[in-house]
Amino acid sequence: MSKWFMYVVRCSDGTLYTGITKDIKKRVLEHNYGTRGAKYTKSRRPVQLIYRRECESHSHALKEEWAFKKLRKAKKERIIKEDKK
Repeated sequence: MSKWFMYVVRCSDGTLYTGITKDIKKRVLEHNYGTRGAKYTKSRRPVQLIYRRECESHSHALKEEWAFKKLRKAKKERIIKEDKK
């Protein structure tokens, strides 16, 4: 069974975008250069991967994404900062 990831990228305007994928490297490239990147990030290129969380399934990744998106930006930034330590 392949792993899923919940990830966060920082856009060029400082905003955060959260998504899920099986292949983070490919997905970030799509956000920056491809036509399959999210509509939100297309006008905010380049994006930089700043956080990722491994999940055991697609369902778990979706739940993690939803929970993260509901947080205030300050809380998201704290989680990201703590993860880098």
